[in-house]
Amino acid sequence: MNAPARAAAPPRRMTLTAVTRGRVATNLRVLLMGVPGVGKTTFAAGAPAPIFIGGEDGANNLDVARFPLPGSWPEVLEAVRALAQEEHVYKTLVVDTLDSLEPLVWRAIVARDGKAQNIEQVGGGYGKGYSAAVDEWRVLLAELERVRSRMHVVLLAHCQVKSFKNPSGADYDRYQMKLEQRAGAVFSEWVDAHLFAQFEGGVHEERGKRAKGWSSEVRVLHTRRTAAWDGKNRYDLPETLPLDWADLWEAVQSGRDQGALRARVEAMIERLGDADRTKASAALARATDGVQLAQLENWAATKLPKEGEQ
Repeated sequence: MNAPARAAAPPRRMTLTAVTRGRVATNLRVLLMGVPGVGKTTFAAGAPAPIFIGGEDGANNLDVARFPLPGSWPEVLEAVRALAQEEHVYKTLVVDTLDSLEPLVWRAIVARDGKAQNIEQVGGGYGKGYSAAVDEWRVLLAELERVRSRMHVVLLAHCQVKSFKNPSGADYDRYQMKLEQRAGAVFSEWVDAHLFAQFEGGVHEERGKRAKGWSSEVRVLHTRRTAAWDGKNRYDLPETLPLDWADLWEAVQSGRDQGALRARVEAMIERLGDADRTKASAALARATDGVQLAQLENWAATKLPKEGEQ
């Protein structure tokens, strides 16, 4: 008998001839957490042709497309898969909110366990239920990644004030997602921008008097991590923006433009002391790509005087 023919080996993809470089413009992956009433849903409604899914009805007063409120975790996945597989006119998927979907995830895991009465008891306890929840969230992320090839993905989340266990000093309070910590970390890692929205405010101090907090109706979008909240972005965004999709999109497009990044670095260099300015100017003259410019921007930021310093 003749030996069966071997299947042809698939063509190699990981070759040096397949290497590319330069920035790749893709649809946005944004996670926005914010204080109550700041306007997270309204912000997302300003994205191009949005469609909403989630366990909340916060978008009911807005003229936007929405899926029915899901009654189970499989229904959530079904809706997201429909956007990945079917023809439609939508350009942005908005999950409103992640924490409103968490009870559906937990309910599915408890039902699958068969013995547990709640997420704490799954698998006999010891955090196994929360680990199983992370696995379910990763299933959603895989579906969202397929969707992102066709449209923007905006994830909304409430926040809460929780104590942060500081490994290098005293513990302190900070804003964190209202989501089980391990689940929140998964989404923060996946997105390209983890943003925080709050009303503009601060603390007013007078000598001999008790400090008083103040706030305004101005809504601010923070794009970077501080001691008070989580944050990151891969779009070279400025530290703060108005809470408006159009402003965010303009800043993303500007960040993709190396000329705009270079101009921002030049403005920072002008504020440095003489020695640092000379060093930074030489580095700027040598910078040939966005990575080097971003590194220089970060370095310059560490050399600028902090607010309140002379």
